[in-house]
Amino acid sequence: MSGEVSGEVPGKVTVVENKERGRYEARVNGALAGVLAYSVRDGVAVMPHTMVEPQFEGRGIGALMAETALDDARARGLKVAPQCWFVAAFIEKSPEYQDLVAS
Repeated sequence: MSGEVSGEVPGKVTVVENKERGRYEARVNGALAGVLAYSVRDGVAVMPHTMVEPQFEGRGIGALMAETALDDARARGLKVAPQCWFVAAFIEKSPEYQDLVAS
């Protein structure tokens, strides 16, 4: 998934899954801007941590990573355990993803 970065740092942000490292990576003009870690256990994508580099904070990069990870989980038929506060808050504000939360 990709989109425009708002704010002081112009450029295109791209989010890709790095399966070997168990994370989604956001890049702006090729530079690593953030990561969203995950692991899959028993049909549940556990998301314990999201981090955006300080120079890229406040530009929607974390939300783009969360959206990408959640869309991928849905496409794979997985439930989600949002252990990271950021992903949990994103889901709470986005009703279209609330059905993914594992009970």
